[in-house]
Amino acid sequence: MAVPKELAQDPSVAGPLGTLALSVVRPHSSTLGLRALRWHRDLERLGVVMPLGIVHDLGLLLASPNEQLEVGPRADGKNLLGRAGGDPDLFDAYQQIVAEVAESEAAQRSRSLRLSDDMVVVLLARLLGSVAERCAATSAYVNGVPLDASLLEGIEPQLPALFAGARRNYDLAALSELVSARLYVLTLVDALDLDTLQLFGMVGGNAAQGALAQVDLLGALGAPEANDIVDFSLEILPSVLETKTRPGASSYSAFGYAGLARKGSVDSLVLTELAWDEVELMRRMSDDEVLYYAREQARDEARRIHHVLIDASASMRGERTTFARGMAIAVAKKLLLSGEDVVVRFFDSRLYEPHAARGGQLPIAYLLSFRGEHGRNPTRVFSDFARTLDLSVARDPREPVVHLFTHAALYIPRDVMAVVTRRARVSAVFMMPSGGGLTLDYIDLLDAHWVVSHDALGSHTKRAAEARRILVDVGKKREEVTTEAPRGAHGSAPDSTRWHSAPASGGRR
Repeated sequence: MAVPKELAQDPSVAGPLGTLALSVVRPHSSTLGLRALRWHRDLERLGVVMPLGIVHDLGLLLASPNEQLEVGPRADGKNLLGRAGGDPDLFDAYQQIVAEVAESEAAQRSRSLRLSDDMVVVLLARLLGSVAERCAATSAYVNGVPLDASLLEGIEPQLPALFAGARRNYDLAALSELVSARLYVLTLVDALDLDTLQLFGMVGGNAAQGALAQVDLLGALGAPEANDIVDFSLEILPSVLETKTRPGASSYSAFGYAGLARKGSVDSLVLTELAWDEVELMRRMSDDEVLYYAREQARDEARRIHHVLIDASASMRGERTTFARGMAIAVAKKLLLSGEDVVVRFFDSRLYEPHAARGGQLPIAYLLSFRGEHGRNPTRVFSDFARTLDLSVARDPREPVVHLFTHAALYIPRDVMAVVTRRARVSAVFMMPSGGGLTLDYIDLLDAHWVVSHDALGSHTKRAAEARRILVDVGKKREEVTTEAPRGAHGSAPDSTRWHSAPASGGRR
């Protein structure tokens, strides 16, 4: 018995599970049904309350490959609807809707994208949100189904009894509303923004944020300007995804040692280290200052944290926003693939909270959905950022690097920018207006900068070419860091590991 007797008598369990009697999608694994339980729970958190059976069917059609499920009734739905006082023809109409969704191009494409649970929840919220709002009936039970796949293993014989174990007024009303909104739902299915989902698949989405990520993704799918950002990102990302982390060590087959290293085994310890007293030796070992003979030689690269700052003020509307956010996504992904740490921040008249890339995944939903509505105050923003850098220097050993994406009229006092550049390397991408030139007095303080003309922003071909050129230059900059002069006698990183400040060449317009 899939559902124990004590749980089958609980309305909070029998109520949701009983709606699977109306389901017409049969998964081949109970773990797929477990995903449906999660979708149902998360939809309720977003305020979209629908029967589990409907969420189960539509969710699996969007998320599961064809070979993992089959379309067909799991119980005699017409008979059960008639006993519950509903119209038996609703079951045939619902079955027809599910068949049409399964055959739609959008559903077939989404099944190939291997969507995460957060993405499926957001898609279901888009499809079923209006239907749930129109349903005036109130459910006679609350959802209390444990997230246990064993409850769904071989549950079909119990479905009629579970369906009869709770009042079904709400379930019948929701099914009736869905059938009435058939054309509306099918139109929404065909209009799903699968390019955004493809972007999530390419660069990852930060699933650790849970419900917050779902809210951001809902905002991204509903933002008209996000479509242009997604299209631009998909255009330039293929070249970025070719980036690979450089090998870290090389082995020597000849006899002897290759050099000195900060890590090693006790038998390769440099004997002069034993001259230190016990306390000092323990300190040196804990601080990785002890020297070992090494047969492998690796670049002990200084760790860096890259701050991607994106201007979200009113001056960045339209094509500038598309280019800035698309470039920020591409640069951040390129750095992640190179093994770097990345933090993304927006600013307008204030500096917003940082969003770190976790597990190699960018907060794409946040990048697409963020809107700045607080004017513009560069002095305040970069003064606050300088204080943030001051605090991080004392707590974080990683070297800060700043990537700024803004317009050509970002007037920051030179003394404020000087404070920032003393604490971090700063490179900037400036987007020009229709007329005028770059007249900012702090340009010479930047490690590098690029200027994108108004004409380039208005042309898809030129815009993509400018983006690829900048990405190549960013990669070269990182190579300069990792191929600097050798380290000192004790293995410490000298100042030569910093990027050399260079004026913009003719190639940087």
